[in-house]
Amino acid sequence: MTIIILVICEKSWDWIKNYIEPQIVNMQTQQTNQLPLTDCRFCSLVSKANGEDPIGTAGTCDHWLIMEIPQPWPQELFQENPTIKPLIGLFQELTVKHGVKLRPMLIAPDREYSHPGFARVLYYYRQDMLFSQFEKQEFVVPEGEATALVTAILKQLMQQPNDLSKFQHYQQQTSHIRELMVCTHAQVDLACGRFGTPLYRQLRKEYASASNGKLRVWQTTHFGGHQFAPTLVDLPQGCLWGHLEPEVLDLLVDRNGSASGLRQFYRGWTGLTKFEQIAEREIWMQLGWTWVDYLKAGKVLAMEEVAEGQEPDWAQVRIDFADPHSGTNGIYEARIEACGEVMTALNSAKEMELEAIKQYRVSHLVKRMSEKF
Repeated sequence: MTIIILVICEKSWDWIKNYIEPQIVNMQTQQTNQLPLTDCRFCSLVSKANGEDPIGTAGTCDHWLIMEIPQPWPQELFQENPTIKPLIGLFQELTVKHGVKLRPMLIAPDREYSHPGFARVLYYYRQDMLFSQFEKQEFVVPEGEATALVTAILKQLMQQPNDLSKFQHYQQQTSHIRELMVCTHAQVDLACGRFGTPLYRQLRKEYASASNGKLRVWQTTHFGGHQFAPTLVDLPQGCLWGHLEPEVLDLLVDRNGSASGLRQFYRGWTGLTKFEQIAEREIWMQLGWTWVDYLKAGKVLAMEEVAEGQEPDWAQVRIDFADPHSGTNGIYEARIEACGEVMTALNSAKEMELEAIKQYRVSHLVKRMSEKF
């Protein structure tokens, strides 16, 4: 896996205050549906104003590997950090040669959660074909041992000899803790710093502090989709959210209302692929929060054949499910169809380039029940 970090516009926060923020004020006075390019500098503002649907953008993975690395996170972080640099070759071997779907991320130490001289490593993995959330292992090791621990985890995934067993006494019993990880990585895209940081602070202050230790909130490096900033990962469930607003945080964290109120912010569940994620959202919106606990797996049954680099106009998918409470199981079959395009900006920049992105809808959804399992 090759990790590339791009600096796509000025990094100076003075520049943000003196130039970008006045542009935001100007933009807020606009009454049009499509913001003029000259009035917009943050990609996420363009995406949101033009109505880009974030569903299907979560990516797919079977494993998460998250390391605690102090800020700042410079452009050359992955190439030069002494903890991370020795791991790049193993990541490439794991993902390219062995085809393992693993998503690496970094989190910033927290003054309450973290311990001086120690580093945290969170490893999440898919245990079964049908599942509802990722299984978790957490380690807090001396800083000098972090690279060795991650090396052991990666070698275990490749079924190579490893010394993971020697780290077991560093393992923490935190499977009951929910982790919200907000991208604040301004060095990759300024939108994540500008919009992710206030959201992180609000979640950290108002929600984590009131959770009696059941919720932690972290700042994280880029995990894709900065045009949806502020964006976060919800683990162990493995859902991604974007274009988040302060008024929906109660619903997101406490699940104290209709799930339909989160429809426009849902990027998808990482246990599924793109078109499966689109179908899964539709099912979730129909069933409500009980769907979160269902064991799930997806499969693309058919898809329009298109040239490389093009997006199909339709796909047929199947979502297998099992309700662990009632013992019932079955399948949903869905047809996904393109329903238009919106113009979006994939990166924040002083001179933006807009790109047409296909939008999709579920045109047909049918449910079939099976025997109890």
